[in-house]
Amino acid sequence: MKNIFYSAVALLTAFTSSAQAQTGMQTTPKGAQYQIFTKNPGEKIKQNDVITFHYIQKTDKDSVLFSSYVAGRTVQAQIHPSQSVADLMDIFPLLTVNDSAMVKVPTDSIFKGHEEARPPFFPKGSNLVFVIKITKVQSLQEAMDERNAAIAKVKQQEGIEADKFIADNKLTPVTTASGLKYIVTKPTILRKPLAGDTVYVNYTGKLLSGKVFDTSIAADAKAAGSFNPARPYEPIEVVLGAGRVIPGWDEGLALLHNGSKATFIVPSKLGYGEQGAGNGEIPPYSTLVFDLEIVKVKPTKHAPVAAKPGVKHTVRKKTAASKKKN
Repeated sequence: MKNIFYSAVALLTAFTSSAQAQTGMQTTPKGAQYQIFTKNPGEKIKQNDVITFHYIQKTDKDSVLFSSYVAGRTVQAQIHPSQSVADLMDIFPLLTVNDSAMVKVPTDSIFKGHEEARPPFFPKGSNLVFVIKITKVQSLQEAMDERNAAIAKVKQQEGIEADKFIADNKLTPVTTASGLKYIVTKPTILRKPLAGDTVYVNYTGKLLSGKVFDTSIAADAKAAGSFNPARPYEPIEVVLGAGRVIPGWDEGLALLHNGSKATFIVPSKLGYGEQGAGNGEIPPYSTLVFDLEIVKVKPTKHAPVAAKPGVKHTVRKKTAASKKKN
């Protein structure tokens, strides 16, 4: 992290010194000033290309607001017609891969019509300054192919890690057609919940690593070092089949009986998918493990089950002989 930080500072210092030494800033039709520091051979960036780049965002007084170098990640964007002076879409087509540039965007243009949003470090007449470096240029198809290959690799790795978790813990789960795996750890003979019933569930959710990301049980929260005295620790209410929980829960709870306990192993496609959840606590494409118990089922009114077609229901009539016997 220190090397990344010092590299970013060195780059910013070099570009700032260069900008001060050269006064040949050019201006776009929308009013942004720019200076290209390096001009590499190669095809210029085109509309619909996908670019990967680093950038530093700062004030006129060199106060850094954001640095992708310090954040440790590059940024991607697809090139489209410019909608505002601050989107830099008039600048990118002037560059090619490995080019670097400085762009000064007038804050008067950014905050025009909503001055109340202007922060004190951007007074009138000031600029929002970008220092950018293009690291990769791809066609839209190339970027999509790369993304799909990366997703396929992550999904494959997810399956490998889930299988290892099951093997390491000597589990023998039942696997449904959707890919949900579950083990009933405490069976009961009480009724199963039906769609529309309210199910009260105690649970502890973990990553395959064993890290607890959420629980309704105070003792589990304390053991995991995540106890929050401001939240209630009690069973949560789930209306079965209403889609208010992840698909793995809606499917899995319908397989259990009131009072039973189980472990769900939920693949990401039945969980939080490529987005993940919890501000990074659940990474994208994470298989999740839930130890849970159905504490109570509150039935709703269900329509009577219709008779199957072709099946006749007859009422046995009393014969005269049977009447005499009575």
